[in-house]
Amino acid sequence: MLIGVPKEIKAQENRVGLNPASVAECVHNGHRVLVETNAGQGILASDDDYRAAGAEIAPSSAEVFKRADMIVKVKEPQAAEWVQLRAEQILFTYLHLAPDPKQTKGLMESGVTAIAYETVTNARGGLPLLAPMSEIAGRMAPIMGATFLQKHKGGLGKLISGVPGVEPANIVVLGGGVSGFNAARIAVGSGADVTIFEKNGERIRFLDEHFGASARVIAAGKAAIDEALKTADMVIGAVLIPGAAAPKMVTRAHLATMKKGAVMVDISIDQGGCFETSKITTHQDPVYDVDGILHYCVANMPGAYPQSSTQALNNATLPFVLALAKKGWKQATTDDAHLKMGLNVHAGKIMHPAVAEALNLPYTAI
Repeated sequence: MLIGVPKEIKAQENRVGLNPASVAECVHNGHRVLVETNAGQGILASDDDYRAAGAEIAPSSAEVFKRADMIVKVKEPQAAEWVQLRAEQILFTYLHLAPDPKQTKGLMESGVTAIAYETVTNARGGLPLLAPMSEIAGRMAPIMGATFLQKHKGGLGKLISGVPGVEPANIVVLGGGVSGFNAARIAVGSGADVTIFEKNGERIRFLDEHFGASARVIAAGKAAIDEALKTADMVIGAVLIPGAAAPKMVTRAHLATMKKGAVMVDISIDQGGCFETSKITTHQDPVYDVDGILHYCVANMPGAYPQSSTQALNNATLPFVLALAKKGWKQATTDDAHLKMGLNVHAGKIMHPAVAEALNLPYTAI
């Protein structure tokens, strides 16, 4: 199969679908790889590095989209990209369709078979292709929040670790899944006063056993969250429903009860955000103020660390890339029920129930 790797064009996105090591593995397994020139620029991988791995270099993204049997990306296709997709072609990337009807319509009209990293599952009920980016975004969240707590950045001017005799920042983490757990790890390690809200009983026990006395773990409920927000210096939103739009855990009304200059970091923004006042921002312009509360809502947080992110992502995605390239999407999803859960769009139809429900579109079973 001819695997195509275009250069990412989303704002400040420096990751790449396949790094040279992954390309070499694909070539070793008998496949051809077509990489757009300068696609690896963000990870300091040159065209010569890709050639040495066995790739052919394409002068433009148009050639990649025209020739490739499967497109491997990182972020969801932009409008200029989805119009180049076609039937009988596989798209393998993050899609996050639930809050994005325009992209969904574009993919449906193209006829492409679109498989989303974020809805591929595993035997434990996890999301193995979302996990590495959730880990990175989670670990970034307290760091980004701490940056914008600086007074000259618009925050309330509080050091998250505190110093002897001075209390640390109060950080509330909404959701104790992969990103929330990693956010709490960094926040606790920084010396912050951390409270984690989680609704799953088994996950609550895991978090409690892991953090012990170093963080409070509380069953998520409206009254408890309402109270916690009043004293929070930083709120990290890390709530996920696979394939669906994120629930709104913090409303506009909550902001009036919070400290002026507090910072909210919405890791869930790819799925529409878990704060009512969230809207997508970029690394170039990452924050905005609503009622005195700073919002950090960058939709591709791991793109800030493309070398680490690309390697972590490729570690997870490469086995699926190889399976799709060897077997084609039909056989690969037949053989692997977890990969089958990644199928979001095929031949103009929505193939994932949560996506269909979120967009109020008909669901078609594979």
